[in-house]
Amino acid sequence: MKKFVLALVIFFLVLSTAIIKNTTKQIEDEIFAVKENIRVLNSEFGNVSLEHDYLSSAERLLEYQSQYFEDELIQKNINDIKIYNISNDINKIQNFKIIKE
Repeated sequence: MKKFVLALVIFFLVLSTAIIKNTTKQIEDEIFAVKENIRVLNSEFGNVSLEHDYLSSAERLLEYQSQYFEDELIQKNINDIKIYNISNDINKIQNFKIIKE
């Protein structure tokens, strides 16, 4: 009887260890995926933050204009912007549209 109980306890321990290891592996995989997503999002956030910091102020834009462009920049009407679309060997010129979603 003692051998049977001992065998049952050992079997239960082996079974519970296998279940715990499997669950732990799944959790580690989920943690890895979340960390990778966070890393990508942090990189994107850094790029967008840098772009916003350097291009958001009017003074900086005017400074960049005088530094990098010989001629003065002029404002264009958005309706004058066209899109040249090439698909399936068909060339189309379309008006630029702003769509709010």
